[in-house]
Amino acid sequence: MKTTCPGDPFLSLFPDKLFGKRLLQAGRYIMSHKSWMKTVPTENCDVLMTFPDTTDDHTLLWLLNHIRVGIPELIVQVRHHRHTRTYGFFLTATYESLLRGADELGLRKAVKAEFGGGTRGFSCEEDFIYENVESELRFFTSQERQSIIRFWLENLRAKAGEALHNVRFLEDQPIIPELAARGIIQQVFPVHEQRILNQLMKSWVQAVCENQPLDEICDYFGVKIAMYFAWLGFYTSAMVYPAVFGSVLYTFTEADQTSRDICCVIFAIFNVIWSTLFLEEWKRRGAEFAYKWGTLDTPGEAIEEPRPQFRGVRRISPVTNAEEFYYPPWKRLLFQLLVSLPVCATCLIGGFLLMLGCFQLQELVLSVKGLPRLVCFLPKIGLALLVSACAEAYKKLAYWLNDMENYRLQSAYEKHLIVKIVLFQFVNSYLSLFYIGFYLKDMERLKELLLILSLSQSLERQLRAAVVPYAALRLQLLLFSFQGLLALAKARVWAGVVAVGAGSASMGAVGSLRRRRKSGGGGLGRVGKGRAGGGGGRMRRRTTRRTMRRKMMRKKAFWTAA
Repeated sequence: MKTTCPGDPFLSLFPDKLFGKRLLQAGRYIMSHKSWMKTVPTENCDVLMTFPDTTDDHTLLWLLNHIRVGIPELIVQVRHHRHTRTYGFFLTATYESLLRGADELGLRKAVKAEFGGGTRGFSCEEDFIYENVESELRFFTSQERQSIIRFWLENLRAKAGEALHNVRFLEDQPIIPELAARGIIQQVFPVHEQRILNQLMKSWVQAVCENQPLDEICDYFGVKIAMYFAWLGFYTSAMVYPAVFGSVLYTFTEADQTSRDICCVIFAIFNVIWSTLFLEEWKRRGAEFAYKWGTLDTPGEAIEEPRPQFRGVRRISPVTNAEEFYYPPWKRLLFQLLVSLPVCATCLIGGFLLMLGCFQLQELVLSVKGLPRLVCFLPKIGLALLVSACAEAYKKLAYWLNDMENYRLQSAYEKHLIVKIVLFQFVNSYLSLFYIGFYLKDMERLKELLLILSLSQSLERQLRAAVVPYAALRLQLLLFSFQGLLALAKARVWAGVVAVGAGSASMGAVGSLRRRRKSGGGGLGRVGKGRAGGGGGRMRRRTTRRTMRRKMMRKKAFWTAA
């Protein structure tokens, strides 16, 4: 945009400053792709607690005061994120406080060899018997520090009669889970440690044909994640044996039906033996990992806390004589009979009818002669896509039904959720295979459908794990850049409007000066000193006009370049 801004230097100075200020404000959005991807590590932070952008100061101060009073071991830093306009509590603790927390949590640590070795629950009274207890950097792993802080947060409890806005707490009720369930706390999550992530990237992700660093994974992500990847690696290695044996059988099998039947029986017997050995070997391997990581003889929780999402009427417990939430069991049973059961039956019948529709479409396509082979696969591909879409819909429906049934304990909630999801997934994923195999008895169609379902599910998992996060990240970067360009455009337009206004004011001043010259500039010379005085006035006016003309040309060149 080209804008001419002649006139008074004081008026022309204002839009320059305003434009520069707006440009600096908008410049924070205009970054290259690599600049967006750079992260600044947060020092002295193990757990981060974030809040929605609508959270008021009273809520932040109320929770901050309760954390500092109820958990004096925690070090809390309150920070404001400029771009998202949200607040966050950055939580950590000193080494001495973490030792006391490990004692309260009963964290199992390795014992020195001279004291018997193995692992046992940490005790501050006998801290000298544990390995590396003298080193603050080596004794606690990142996951252990975060577990201790999480234990403190989950055990921050309210007193009788305490309330925050419309949230009224019961006596001894956990505060953080309740606020997270109500949406007052947005997230509570551990913060990554970039140095360890880089090491795992080299030794785990980028390593090819090497053993997984399971101990490092356990130290950073915890026992559950490490046990999962240990099982995944063991399962992948064990699958080599049936793959090799099946390939050999397939290679040396004759073309006649008798040889195929014999090989099928042999391979079935091999699979039975292999699966039995696989399960027994994994029991041994899993027990070794559990003993090594200190979870083999971990006692279960004696008392399970109610779910934060559990709702009911307040009453006095007949067992503890304390106030609690109560939900009548007959209401849950009534919902299961009148809502959950009919909805599940309707979904299962609907899935069966959709499957039959796909099979009828397949028969219609096969009845048409001369179609390309790829077109004949379209109904099967459509069935695979339908299975994936229904699986996602069934999963959301199972969560909704389970939430509406309002279970008090997390264990009961998970048990009923597993039943619903397994029922939905079994009918959705395997009903078509059983229908073709046992009712239609068409082995060729069964092999084709099984291949398509396996490939589609594998492709879907890869898309969810890699492509979707990458696309979401690129979209977020695109939105950030678009916001920056929009802010810069607004700044330029605003600066141009102000500059035009300043130019109009300057031109008005020039016009006023010309009118003064015509009306009284010459007379002033005649009144004072005659013609000599008038000539001096004309010379001063010429000098003023030349000076103003130079300023106008400089400003015009500046705004043209801008």
